Amino acid sequence: MIVAAIAAAAGLLLPRPAQRAVGMLVAIALVPVLVLGEVWDSPQFRPVRDHVPLAIAGAVVGAALVVLLARLFLRRPNALPLLAVAALPFRIPVNVGGGTANLLVPLYAVVAAGVVAYAWERLRPDPFAGSRAPRIAPRDRRGGDLELALLIAVVVYAIQASWSSDFETALKNVAFFYVPFLLLFRLLAATNWTRRLAINCLVLATALALVFVAIGFVEYATRHLLWNPKVIASNQFESYFRVNSLFFDPNIYGRFLAVVMAMLAAVQLWARDWRSLVTATVALGILLAGLVLTFSQSSLAALLVACVVLAALRWPARPVLLAAGAVVILGLIVALAFPGVTRVDLGSGRSIKKATSGRTDLIKGGVEMFLDRPILGYGSGAFAEQFRKREKTSDERAASASHTIPITVAAEQGVVGLATYVFVLITAFALIWQGLGRLRGPERPPTELIARGAVAAAFTGLVIHTLVYAAFLEDPLTWTLLGAAIGLRFSATQPASPRAAFSREAGSPAARAAQRASLRG
Repeated sequence: MIVAAIAAAAGLLLPRPAQRAVGMLVAIALVPVLVLGEVWDSPQFRPVRDHVPLAIAGAVVGAALVVLLARLFLRRPNALPLLAVAALPFRIPVNVGGGTANLLVPLYAVVAAGVVAYAWERLRPDPFAGSRAPRIAPRDRRGGDLELALLIAVVVYAIQASWSSDFETALKNVAFFYVPFLLLFRLLAATNWTRRLAINCLVLATALALVFVAIGFVEYATRHLLWNPKVIASNQFESYFRVNSLFFDPNIYGRFLAVVMAMLAAVQLWARDWRSLVTATVALGILLAGLVLTFSQSSLAALLVACVVLAALRWPARPVLLAAGAVVILGLIVALAFPGVTRVDLGSGRSIKKATSGRTDLIKGGVEMFLDRPILGYGSGAFAEQFRKREKTSDERAASASHTIPITVAAEQGVVGLATYVFVLITAFALIWQGLGRLRGPERPPTELIARGAVAAAFTGLVIHTLVYAAFLEDPLTWTLLGAAIGLRFSATQPASPRAAFSREAGSPAARAAQRASLRG
């Protein structure tokens, strides 16, 4: 597992494109090895063990699909980010180890094919062998300190699994989330992001969100959920009915809607014509209705924060932030002075526990775990098992995480892990916020800059969501937004394809030297 994490990190860290390609190939090859090693002796995997020829045939079909997708990405590079966006929401329940995991199988296929295409472009034989002009490998856009922070976080997590009491959970996180998503981040950062590609990705995400909301409306009207027994059971005992559409968790469904709505709000604020303004407004209204039916407080909070960020980018930031702060203070005053209005008594621990669905106990338990082992923690993935052991409960619903990412990281990984988490946040915000002040300029900003502002607002809202719910680096949305942010930074100076670059180099020696210098690394 440590080798897989280091190989994925090499895809970001190593200086030469060919070296990065080898690291990514090793990482994507080790992921199925890790999974098979974990589930080989499990009862769920017995049908595969008993029918080896059929399993081999299935593996061959899967490999063929990856190769076909890789050929598509080589011919049409923009298909990769579009298919990645299309695959982001779709999770398939798979029996892994001793339980069921909801895995992003379609996204894994896209990532594997993307890695193969990436490596082929950088490792294939030199098509210009024997000519005076050397082959130029495609340019990779680098994320600087953010890439360093992400690879440190992944490698440290894998190393700290060595003393975890729940190694299986740590392995699942590395194999199913951290390594594949780190590779997805590399692929998206290397993509030639253009105005048209950014618009197409938003249109696709909006169309998916509208479909999910339509399914949610049907669920609410029929009072029948498609899946997730826990939510179905809880709806039987609550005075409200939560929908989750095709998502397993209503809060993850709400997070997806909030991210899409943040980007649509950016279109609304910087609309160039009435058609765009009306379309974005209508879509936002429909998605907001769908978001309300999730009853996800964390998702609504994420959307509100994202809207404040967009307002601060569109108009002078100081009055916007002062107005937002005044609203927050007013809300606290109302909650303290009139608890009957909000049905939350901030002076009562029991009332707060009920309002937060028991998360105060999880936070308290996580803090106590951190204080017991403040340096290295209990090991990656160990929060749930250690919490149940300390609270003397065997209830599987007692905890899967603290629902507050910093607390979970601190309890599992101690100060070391907490430092890597803070490093990721600092470098991520430094990158996505760079140069966005130009959005307030007198001239109409370019579409690429507006897209960067939308990504910044969506990512900020997502971080807020993780503070009151689970999953940060375990969510592909995090890596997708950061990868797109890096690609969009370089959109104004996009390099041409290697073939076109070679054609231009046929001119003067100075032109060839300049082109090679611009594409180096």
